[in-house]
Amino acid sequence: MSSTYKGEKLTITIFGESHSAEIGIEIKGLPRGAKIDEEKLQRFLDRRKPGTSEFTTPRKEPDKAEFIKGLENGIVSGDIKAIIRNTNKRSSDYDNLKDVPRPGHADFSAKMKYGMDFDMRGGGQFSGRLTAPLCIAGAIAIQLLEEKGIKIHSHIKSVGCIEDDSFNPLTEDAGELDVNKKAFPVINDEKGELMKNEIRAAKENNDSVGGSVECIITGMKAGIGEPMFDGIENNIAKLAFAIPAMKGIEFGSGFEGSKRRGSENNDAFYMDGEKVKTKSNNQGGILGGITNGMPIVFKCAFKPTPSIEKEQDSVNLRTKENVKVVVKGRHDPCIVLRALPCVEAIAALALYEYFI
Repeated sequence: MSSTYKGEKLTITIFGESHSAEIGIEIKGLPRGAKIDEEKLQRFLDRRKPGTSEFTTPRKEPDKAEFIKGLENGIVSGDIKAIIRNTNKRSSDYDNLKDVPRPGHADFSAKMKYGMDFDMRGGGQFSGRLTAPLCIAGAIAIQLLEEKGIKIHSHIKSVGCIEDDSFNPLTEDAGELDVNKKAFPVINDEKGELMKNEIRAAKENNDSVGGSVECIITGMKAGIGEPMFDGIENNIAKLAFAIPAMKGIEFGSGFEGSKRRGSENNDAFYMDGEKVKTKSNNQGGILGGITNGMPIVFKCAFKPTPSIEKEQDSVNLRTKENVKVVVKGRHDPCIVLRALPCVEAIAALALYEYFI
């Protein structure tokens, strides 16, 4: 079983499971001769890897990208295949869950589609672990976009009901946006401390908490994208839902904008020298599926981690009995911290399609 994204020019196939020997990715459509900094790529993967703080799962994995083919001395030579080895599996944690679907997980729907013996240890191929190879592809796309002056940044926008400040949606200075270099990437560090306490409280109560990520993309010129089915929003949203636990996405003012009058939400145009700009950016840099030259801004909402050690109601699918379940194992008390590079990765892949 594999998962494949087929774009107009780029094809990405992700394979493996959370508790298989390895997970990996195949990438077709990258230009031969493109230069990739493998050390920079690995630093990007390190932002997503588990076991890096008290706010992530204690499962420790090096998440070292191994390129089997297609990348020679940092040069793209053809179709790429890369793997990441699973070195710290603990499959016994799932022995009592073979026939009992975990609430909030894909266990039940997956077994209905693929059969009762489908391997869901650690979430199988539905696990967030599969975002590691996705980040390999995203890291490559990010580097290729940076060559064109396009930069992508993100931060934790919320944890529970605690909200961070927002990016300035009019900025053109990507340097001021480097919050993703922080250990806990927020704009307002005081809000960050409150978020940390919220995660600690959920963890101490054998529970989890959800949150959101804000992403901004600078350096996009106007006129990129297509109307209707191939718009910028369409492609970002399609790839965004490849991130497990991602449950919602909005661009610009999003749902808040739906509460306003047109006179409040429209972005007025003005001339800045020879360049057309807007006085606000409620549209998130996109009009009719096509970039308008302003920064692209969007937010992704993530549900709380479903695996919690609180007792919950479930069923035994073989005996057809109602049962109680407690999910043991190693899990993130809050997903958003490790979701940041995943959001940047899908944004880069969605946009790079238009530049190949």
